[in-house]
Amino acid sequence: MRETRILEFKETITNTFLKTVSAFSNYNGGTILFGVDDNGNVKGLPDVKQACLDIENKINDSISPQPNYTLEIQNNDQTIKLTVKSGLQKPYLYKSKAYKRNDTATIEVDTLEFSRLVLDGKNISFEELPCKDQELSFKILQCKLKETIYIETFSQDILKTLNLYDNINGYNNAAGLLADKNHFSGIDIVKFGENISIIQKRVTFEHISVLEIYEKALAVFRDYYQYEVIQGADRKMVEKIPEAAFREAIANALIHRVWDINSHIRISMFDDRIEVVSPGGLPAGITEEEYLSGKLSILRNRNLANVFYRLGLVEIFGTGITRIKQLYAESLIKPEFEVSENAIKIVLPIFETNVNLTEDEKVIYKFLSKTMLKPISEIAPCVPFGKSKTTQLLKAMEKKGVIAVEGKGRGTKYIIK
Repeated sequence: MRETRILEFKETITNTFLKTVSAFSNYNGGTILFGVDDNGNVKGLPDVKQACLDIENKINDSISPQPNYTLEIQNNDQTIKLTVKSGLQKPYLYKSKAYKRNDTATIEVDTLEFSRLVLDGKNISFEELPCKDQELSFKILQCKLKETIYIETFSQDILKTLNLYDNINGYNNAAGLLADKNHFSGIDIVKFGENISIIQKRVTFEHISVLEIYEKALAVFRDYYQYEVIQGADRKMVEKIPEAAFREAIANALIHRVWDINSHIRISMFDDRIEVVSPGGLPAGITEEEYLSGKLSILRNRNLANVFYRLGLVEIFGTGITRIKQLYAESLIKPEFEVSENAIKIVLPIFETNVNLTEDEKVIYKFLSKTMLKPISEIAPCVPFGKSKTTQLLKAMEKKGVIAVEGKGRGTKYIIK
């Protein structure tokens, strides 16, 4: 047993645990075990009933507002289990400060994070706050609404229906994001060559409507990952990466990112993959497992997401990750998803299908590269086969024309053709 983001050990009862109570209340909740040392060894408490009263009094006297918690005495080992639930009246303060968990440590939140907690406590999102720019135009949004849902007359009433405007506060930040010109960051796209030292193209789209950013990002994608093949009198469009998957990844990034920081969505384009990194981790109330499985969706920017949905840019709320996975169902190499505290990363690989490969060969194929030669010493540790079988499988793949082999003996290296 070891400490985690949602589990902390306390061998004795000191006031330091109150910072963690603040952190758990402000975010996703958690558990504190009293009578357990930092290494997870049970030490027990001399008087668990008195200790329980002490913990309760300390929380009630020190944390404001009152957090939602339960205390359980574990009589078998003389420990106490304190379970703290995520609260609704954020921020929860200890000595006028709010705290959060950073891996297994508890730290004070910064000014930006504190303002987010205040909004969360009021059930208000950043996109719902009044936009600092109130002189806004919406020609692009107007055009999209006319094209998609045949709205001929664009008026302030339409903006009210879309929750982008109200008579008291004017335009909100969601309206600002959709306006033709604005002060928000956008997308930074870099197309790399053989390695990250070679930059073939770099372009940044910012201070314009997110709808225009979306279209411009698609145009760059099509330049590098689509081409036409002429077959007789017909022309066939070939996609190296499914456009539908890229659309989902970009829409996902625009809808779910945090917009209160001046940071771009970063798109890194390589010959064998695209990486999309959006600022901001998961919203409170959803775990990484729930996000990746598509079991639960919590919208960080619900008004912006609603507009994307009405325009047909996303299908159903919360299905983006599931849809990307479905689009790669027949591909040998699957997309990857990485969630951290401050960012979400989606990796879309080149779509690869090779029906001539056996199941064992497909396992090895996933660890090979189209751009980098790999020796057996790099491949063998990644696959569930011995070195001898791995070598035999690689030889069979070479005979099938799937991979190329360079060098001899210990210098032998493999690469996808």
